[in-house]
Formats: sequence, structure tokens, C-alpha cells
Amino acid sequence: MIYLDNNATTKVDPQVLEAMLPYFSEEYANPSSIYEFAKKSNHAVKEARGVIKDFFNAENEKEIIFTSCGSESANTAIRGVLNMNKSKRHIITTKVEHPCVLNLYKTLEKDGYKVDYIGVNSNGELDLAQLSESINEDTALVSVMYANNETGVIFPIEKISEIIKSKNKETKFFVDAVQVTGKIPIDVQALGVDLMGISGHKFHAPKGVGALYVNSKTLITPLIIGGHQERGKRAGTENVPYIIGMAKAAELAVDTLKYEASEVKRLRDKLETNILKNVFNARINTGGIVNRVPNTTNIGFEYIEGELILLHLSDSGICASSGSACTSGSLEPSHVLRAMNVPFTAIHGSIRFSLSKYTTEKEIDYVCEKIPAIIEKLTNISPYQEELEALRKRKA
Repeated sequence: MIYLDNNATTKVDPQVLEAMLPYFSEEYANPSSIYEFAKKSNHAVKEARGVIKDFFNAENEKEIIFTSCGSESANTAIRGVLNMNKSKRHIITTKVEHPCVLNLYKTLEKDGYKVDYIGVNSNGELDLAQLSESINEDTALVSVMYANNETGVIFPIEKISEIIKSKNKETKFFVDAVQVTGKIPIDVQALGVDLMGISGHKFHAPKGVGALYVNSKTLITPLIIGGHQERGKRAGTENVPYIIGMAKAAELAVDTLKYEASEVKRLRDKLETNILKNVFNARINTGGIVNRVPNTTNIGFEYIEGELILLHLSDSGICASSGSACTSGSLEPSHVLRAMNVPFTAIHGSIRFSLSKYTTEKEIDYVCEKIPAIIEKLTNISPYQEELEALRKRKA
């Protein structure tokens, strides 16, 4: 089995699992309890908070809130800011956000909020001029993902922050950093963001844990109301083993950033180069030249159905994706690729390959060997033979 769907989830690092295990069966006390047995769990959570604080380069531990996932982090940030600024009814986001953000904004529109959706160009790059023009005195929040989950395109967060503050200093800026975590460095102070969310299972921690950075100057209301945990910002007993696991994954991620930038990127580029060389109806949907996270490529195979490609890849032991795992049950074409105006001939046959630190050269060689035969087989049964022949002649 060759796993190239790491933007959907990642393998838990063995060192992460090892760090977690004692807190399941040995140090299982509730960290909020006051007796001696609970002190180790309490201390472990505090240490983990310090690790995540350093991972974000936040000013202090109080700016870190532990959550269950990236979706909860996003919902907490967005609803929390809006509830503290109820007089302001304008929000800005992008057309290519993750469903956890886009679907929340659709709900907020029904509640009377005005939402502006910023577009992207054919390479997936954000229209900064449109963003700047959209900010006004009523803008409570701007929400932009750090890197797109389908294409890997990185947005210029520091520049976006400068634009926001130059237009309205009161506007808060939330960044969904789920897809950059462990792939590129994160520095919330240098970026100038007010809130940032991550999810553990995207960087070799387990599913079911995330974190939200909220700078000390930003006030939010809690999404989950109950006990006093997380300084009243997120009620519920702390998920101690998973918090420990995410902190360990963050420590390990810092040590592998150079490997991601060099070796993982080299393998990604090798995959792209081989496919483009050996498959005449393949195209890199981002153009291949934009700033992307090092592990991700989105390749369109023209005049072929993506579901068939995925099934044939699966039969060969290769795991990939046609887009976000959160929309895998939908028959609708990718909203990200539609926003990029990817041609209809390619949008339904687009596949996302996302690598990790565990991806090997041998695995990439195997995928490069298998894909041309799969695509040729599906091309031969495509109902668009005339169009394919014309494309073949143009590429010759």
C-alpha cells in the first residue's frame, strides 16, 4: 500500500504514540483534579501548551487553546470573534477555503451577515486587490487559509495582514493553517495574525486533537460552554493523551522542516515531471510555478473521470484523492478548481497526490510506473476520442 493522501490524514509517528501511551493507562487522572495523582497529567498538559506556544511562536501559553480538530478551531475563532463584535456584520473569506469555513459562512449569511468571497487566478493565487477593496469599516473578520488543501498553494499571509491593518485596524484576521503545519515554519508574530488554527492529524499526531492560537489582544466567546477548562475558552475535560501526542508531533515537525523542503519536494517534483513526460493528457492545475507546500500536487487528466482513476490506483495499491476528504461523498466538481477556472475537460479528472516524510523514492518510482498504463487504459474507453486525438496532436 502506497499512501499519497497525506493532506487527508497522516500516519501517527511511532514516537508520538510512545509519548501518548502512559496517559491512557498509567497517568490517567483528570488534570483538573487537585489531588497528587492528577499533578503529572496537569503538568504534562502545561508542558504541551508550552511546546505548542513555541511551535506557533506565540508570546505566551495563555494564547493557546486546545481543541478537537481544525474544524472546531475555525468555528471557535470565527464565531468567537463575531460574538464579541455583534455590531459589525461584514466578513471576508476566499472562494477556495476548506468546507469547515465555507459552510460556516453560508450559515452566517442566513443569520444576516454579509460575506465577500475573494477569488483566485488560474494558478490558485489570491486576488489581493479584490481583498483590499472589500475591507471597510464594518468588516469584523477576514478569514484566509494559509495553504489550500487541494492544490497546496500558499497564500501570502504576512502581506494580507498588512493590507488588513492598513484598511481597518479593528478587523481581526483568522488563518486556517491546517495544511502548512509541519511542512513550512509558522510564526504568528511575524505573520501578524490574530487567530490561527491547526489539526494534529495533519502532521503525524492522532485524529481528534487540534489547537487554536488567539493573541492576547483578541477577545472571543467560547464555542463550547461548560467548565473552566482552557481559561473558560473551551469547556470539556482535557484530552490528555492526544494533547501530549500533538505536542510531541510538533517537536518532531520542527526537526523535519528542512527534509520537507528538500527531499519531500524533490519526490513531489519527480512525480510531476514523470507524469507530464509520459501522459499526454496530464496537466499541473497550478501551473507548477506558484509557491506551494512541498508535498502537494494537483494533476488533471483530461477527458477522464477522476473516480475511475482513483479506483484503478486503489487496485494498484495507491491511495490518492480527488480533493478534500470532507467532500469525498459529493459528486460536485471541486469548488477550488472551479474557482481557478480549470477547464471542464480536466476538472473531473483531477487527482491530488500529497506526500509525507514517510514517502520513499521506491514508492514514487512505482507510482510513476503504474500511472501511464492506468491513464492509457481509461483514455482508450473515454467517449471523447476525437478531442483526445486533437490534444495528442497538439502535445506532439
